[in-house]
Amino acid sequence: MDGRDLVRSVKMVGSVRGLRTVRTAWRHRRADARALPPRGAERARVPGLLTGAEPGPGGGVVRFARSELRIRVAAGGAVFWAWDGAEALPSYALPGPEPEPDPRAALEPDKDGGWQVVSERLTVAVSRHGAVELRTPGGLVLRRELPPRWWEPVAGGAARWVQRSEVPADARFFGLGGRARGARLPAGVYPLWNPGPGGGSGPGDGPGGLTMPVHLVVSDAGTHLMFHDNAWAGQVTLGEGEEGAGSGHDRPGTCEVRMDGGPLRCWVVAGTPARVLRGWTALTGAPALPPSWALGAQHAGPGSGGEEEVRRIVAGYRERGMPLSVLHLDAGQGGSRQVSGVGPGRFPGLPRLAKELRDDGVRLVSAVEPEVPVEPGNAVFDGGGRIGAAGAYVRDAAGGAVRGTGRAGACVYPDFTDPLVREWWGALHEERLEQGFSGVWHEPGALSDGRGPALPLSARYALEGRGGDHREAHNVYGLAMARAGYEGLRRLRPDERPFVVSRSGWAGVQRYGGVRSGEVAGGRPGLRASLALVLGLGLCGVPYSGSEGGGAEESDELYVRRLQLDAFLPLFRTGAAVGRGGREPWESRAQVLEYARAAFGGRERLRPYFVTLAQVARLTGAPYVRPVWWGAPGDRALRDCEDAFLLGDALLVAPVLEPGTERRAVRLPRGRWYDTATGEAYEGPGQVLVDAPLSRIPVLARAGAVIPVRGGEGGLELEVWAPPAGRTGGGLVVRDAGDGWARAAVERYTSRMAGGHVVVERDGGEEGAAVPPLRVRGL
Repeated sequence: MDGRDLVRSVKMVGSVRGLRTVRTAWRHRRADARALPPRGAERARVPGLLTGAEPGPGGGVVRFARSELRIRVAAGGAVFWAWDGAEALPSYALPGPEPEPDPRAALEPDKDGGWQVVSERLTVAVSRHGAVELRTPGGLVLRRELPPRWWEPVAGGAARWVQRSEVPADARFFGLGGRARGARLPAGVYPLWNPGPGGGSGPGDGPGGLTMPVHLVVSDAGTHLMFHDNAWAGQVTLGEGEEGAGSGHDRPGTCEVRMDGGPLRCWVVAGTPARVLRGWTALTGAPALPPSWALGAQHAGPGSGGEEEVRRIVAGYRERGMPLSVLHLDAGQGGSRQVSGVGPGRFPGLPRLAKELRDDGVRLVSAVEPEVPVEPGNAVFDGGGRIGAAGAYVRDAAGGAVRGTGRAGACVYPDFTDPLVREWWGALHEERLEQGFSGVWHEPGALSDGRGPALPLSARYALEGRGGDHREAHNVYGLAMARAGYEGLRRLRPDERPFVVSRSGWAGVQRYGGVRSGEVAGGRPGLRASLALVLGLGLCGVPYSGSEGGGAEESDELYVRRLQLDAFLPLFRTGAAVGRGGREPWESRAQVLEYARAAFGGRERLRPYFVTLAQVARLTGAPYVRPVWWGAPGDRALRDCEDAFLLGDALLVAPVLEPGTERRAVRLPRGRWYDTATGEAYEGPGQVLVDAPLSRIPVLARAGAVIPVRGGEGGLELEVWAPPAGRTGGGLVVRDAGDGWARAAVERYTSRMAGGHVVVERDGGEEGAAVPPLRVRGL
């Protein structure tokens, strides 16, 4: 840490805490110097020439002079391969045992002395030098992995490695967790290291709290997802290809993955986008189903006024006819920096307040950080010291608890990679529930200050009994904390679905709840970043997410445009953005309040649709928010569209991202689309100009769609958009079954034109359930 870092620390957290942070950083650096000696001289290694092969279940082992490659096709179609004898387990991404191998897939000789494994959706061909080629059943090349290279310290230690790949010249990259640069990832370098609260997200910045070595590649040849199952620090370098003109040669796109250590092992899923996400979900676990109340409007950041301010905010929404479902209390306002110890000063009657709000339809959610203050006599601190043989906290190489710098001073961190610690931490949530909270909001604390880890890289973790240090545990820490919270809430309230949202995570975090992808940059760039973050997370298997942006300093126009976008994202939370102050919707002129009320009302009207999308995501892995190419990945114009998105299959949302916009261009997929405000019909594929006044953003409905909405009396209603003559449409409806675990019945509706009328028919659903009222539009 140099002088400039010191200045930034002081500006970020104030002079006292800034100096504490500096001292802590120096202590950690000294600890790393003692426990992690320099790598010294390294020896480079490549696989060498092929020497033989051994068939096995679902694939087999291909041996080379200096390494071996293990290939296995799972019964669900996913393909696993690993170098140097690595296996699929242990893995934080997989929720249970390794998938069973596909008995139909077998290792067999290939041309030019290589070997191949042929499966239903992919052919994996291995060359004599260790290159791995992925082909479609029709022979098209989806990806070519060049022989990897390792650098092994001569004195011993973790080997770093690099894997370079080539993809078709027309391919586009998506994913890598929540990235602010765009839904389509441009050429550049993407770090694989979860940042902390000091790192915001702008168009050129890194992720907002969650990285994943998961990327989706879409090309004319097909779509595939590549997952490098390695939680170490690393980086991905992407390069877009270029198609040759005339008789010129294509320049393929490139992907280079570098890791500082850990195994070189991969999973690949190929097919249509919907099939890819279904396969990825089958591999890493179904997304947790949020309680139905979590699909409504949420507000964050009540100030220091305590109970009086909470009541004022709730009353502000109610008096202005604006729906509110959730109110978040952050650390210092009752949420506490740890699970225990809500101060009684500002909230003397918290259980009573929580019950009154719940009766009024508003749930309280508590922010929880992993930092535990070093305070002998504190119930949480002392209790953690009695967990297991060595205590619950992350330890240094000498066996002592590592101390960091939190908001309250010196603190220690629970080791959530230890099952005993997760069980202990989960049980502490009982106090949250007794105080009336309905869920938790995980903040990463000081695990990173935005520039590097706030814990030493040499800090020791249990890692499920394997043991390891912070280099391997850092990226999965948020995932393990989410698991502790989710499993604890489920044990304490087995009849209710837990509500857990995390600021940090890794592949598989969707099993335990949603993700808030961190603060985005202020101003117009933050709008694009918000959309990019949610789209990227959805394509990595995290369907329930949202971003945090805005602030008191925004212009009225920007504030309205942000609300209009956020109202269509899965996790719709307004209020204070860190460092920029809070803003209630009524703190604006009357016209702005009217537009804000329309955004909130529109979200409430679509609540039944969001309930359905949540169930669909759990069953199929399909995200709520999808890129416009979701149903037509072969459309190159759609692959490059980054300023609009699909909400489910039925709606296309085109947020306004530029100032002063009254009309904007919208790229349409194939088919007929209706402007939901004017009813005007447009034909796709192609680009059209639509009205976008400040009062609303363009939202178009697919012809034939059947969309569950909340009717004027508050009941369920089906909005049906007329299909073109000779074509059919339809949609799914899952009725709100409450916040428990009852199996929801899926109703399938079809629509068609007959004799100038729209005919809607139902297939499935509960026996004897009445068909909701229909409202036909687009005739």
